[in-house]
Amino acid sequence: MEKTERIEDFYLKKLNAVPENLKKEIGHFNIFRNHDFVGPEAREVPYNRKEYYKIALVIGRNRFSYADKIIEVNDAALLFANPMVPYKWEPLEMQQDGCFCVFTDAFFSNFGNIKDYPVFQLGADPVYPLNHAEVEELRAVFENIFAELNSTYAYKYDLIRSLVLQLVHKAIKMKPAEATSAQDSNANARISSLFSDLLERQFPIESSENRMQLRNPADFATHLSIHTNHLNRALKSVTGKTTSEFIAERIMQEAMILLKYTDWNVSEIGYCLGFEEPSHFISFFKKTVNQTPGIFRKTAVA
Repeated sequence: MEKTERIEDFYLKKLNAVPENLKKEIGHFNIFRNHDFVGPEAREVPYNRKEYYKIALVIGRNRFSYADKIIEVNDAALLFANPMVPYKWEPLEMQQDGCFCVFTDAFFSNFGNIKDYPVFQLGADPVYPLNHAEVEELRAVFENIFAELNSTYAYKYDLIRSLVLQLVHKAIKMKPAEATSAQDSNANARISSLFSDLLERQFPIESSENRMQLRNPADFATHLSIHTNHLNRALKSVTGKTTSEFIAERIMQEAMILLKYTDWNVSEIGYCLGFEEPSHFISFFKKTVNQTPGIFRKTAVA
């Protein structure tokens, strides 16, 4: 797996040039049309993490490799990608419609925390299938973003932020969560976000000498200065999963990624993921997917 892609790398790969004002900007935003990046001359998009966020309206057949999942879109969908999870977007046909925007965390620095929204949180579903009416509704929002970006309006970036949030809220409303009190919901969402940051900060594992340092709920609770039970309740209310389940799922996700995209042996991968003995890692892996790491690697790369 390649290293995390910076916003500068995105421009070099897509446009062979970096905007002159990129380094001067506090936060960056831009928007593109999908058909400009599809065709025989298009460069392959590597499977890796990006340091920026992406929201895409895709219309056409596409394959979206996200963490350890492969999701195929046969018609239209709204896609969300964040810096915490590696992904790869592959058009399956030359005829593509839609558009996408990219932005850095700093673009929203004074307008709330963008990563607190459910679509960008750990374990969130990144793909939202769309019907025809939803496609047209979202296309209109993207077209408004294009228009504002090309305008001379002094406060156009404030307006663009509100339009981006329209895309976020549209997706959230497609899959509404169970209602809780606003105060509890905000506090739990904040704890969940901080936990996600701590967990994801340990990845990607780019060297076989790297090793996870936080491996159990108590480790995370200590860093967050809260009781383990408090952390567990907060995560359960926001995500429906316990702290242990989240940690185990993330370790399993990284294990699959390393088995598929590196040539490290099973012992090295187990060590990186905090297992003292290879047998403990093999047992953990087999218990989860009913396959040994070796068999999974053979089938995954076949």
